[in-house]
Amino acid sequence: MRINTWYISSFVISLVVAIPILTVFTSFFEDTSNYYEIIKNTFLIEYIFNSLILLIGVLILTFFIGVGSAYLVSFYEFPGANFFKWALILSFAVPGYIYAYSLTAFFENYGTLYSILKSFLGEGNYNKVIPKFDGMIGAILSISFSLFGYVYVLTRASFHYQSQNLLELGQNLGFSKKKLLFDIILPSARPAIIAGLALVAMETLSDFGAVSFFGISTLTTGIYNSWISFDDLAFANQLSFFLLLFILGLFLLENLSRKKAQYHSPARGGIKKKKKIKLSSLKAFFAFFALILIFSVTFLFPVLQMLYWTIIFPKNFMDLNISQLFINTVILVLLTSFVLLIFSFLSNYGNRVTRSKFLQHMSTFSITGYAIPGVILAVAFITFIAWFDNTVIKFFDLGSIKKYLSGQLLV
Repeated sequence: MRINTWYISSFVISLVVAIPILTVFTSFFEDTSNYYEIIKNTFLIEYIFNSLILLIGVLILTFFIGVGSAYLVSFYEFPGANFFKWALILSFAVPGYIYAYSLTAFFENYGTLYSILKSFLGEGNYNKVIPKFDGMIGAILSISFSLFGYVYVLTRASFHYQSQNLLELGQNLGFSKKKLLFDIILPSARPAIIAGLALVAMETLSDFGAVSFFGISTLTTGIYNSWISFDDLAFANQLSFFLLLFILGLFLLENLSRKKAQYHSPARGGIKKKKKIKLSSLKAFFAFFALILIFSVTFLFPVLQMLYWTIIFPKNFMDLNISQLFINTVILVLLTSFVLLIFSFLSNYGNRVTRSKFLQHMSTFSITGYAIPGVILAVAFITFIAWFDNTVIKFFDLGSIKKYLSGQLLV
């Protein structure tokens, strides 16, 4: 009876989470406006090409930054290692579009960097030597520096739980540090790295703020334009459908590539603590410099830029109702975190105790909605609520639920 209870709870939660995705799939067969023909004959190829270029660039950059920083703090001992272990997570606090604003404002003509150079060096034509980060390069940098934390956190956790016995075996076989890294450490952490990159991919494909700021047309741009500008929600859902297929394809390829291979070996009697390698003075300096550079670029830079704006434009800050914004944010964060924890626990524990392949596939399918822009998910959910209210609720004459759900904090 207990297993059935967990099975039902896990299934219901996965189904609820999958409702917007199912709505997107079913809307694929709805009629669209003439906007579909316009996009198909003009910008659709550009949307797909830009999305792929953006995705590849972000995945490459987040892989090197995330895995590289996780490797340094996990296997080496040097000044500041314990600080960077947690400080690098702070990049999560800076959304991609905020970084895009900061990057442009700092390097633009007569921007923040120009003001700094002018203050220290006097008058000069500095705009010619100041690099410009706009277009695709700016979008890749902004999104990568904002999202590399996914790869970093999951990879560091995987490094932490890797078998010390396996590493010592490689050392006894005469493996160099390079061979140990590429033949043992990275292959063992492959599932964690792929999971982090999958999250980065879904966030990248669903990003709208950064790409729209840099004027890049992606599939997400097409989704917003078809819904907001042309009021064609059906075509917006169809574009979202293609995003879902792409993410499902990534999951499928990764699962097929590793098949039944195992990448960890559970240790009996607990986890043997790893022996970190103490770096020499010069190597410790380079490790510290690399991580302080990553920390400064990904977190301190946008924070200081926003603080600079607050100082030079105090009126804009004072005009905001900070207390109400803060209260709304805290309430939303607490409620969302509570719901996520409950849903995640019930779903994952249900999968664990029932060992049902169907539930595992259902859970995997439900999380692919991460690739759809949040606004589309909200609209899809509201669309489902309207359908449910007009069919099921009305059939049983139970009143209406739209007024309690549509436009409320719960949604």
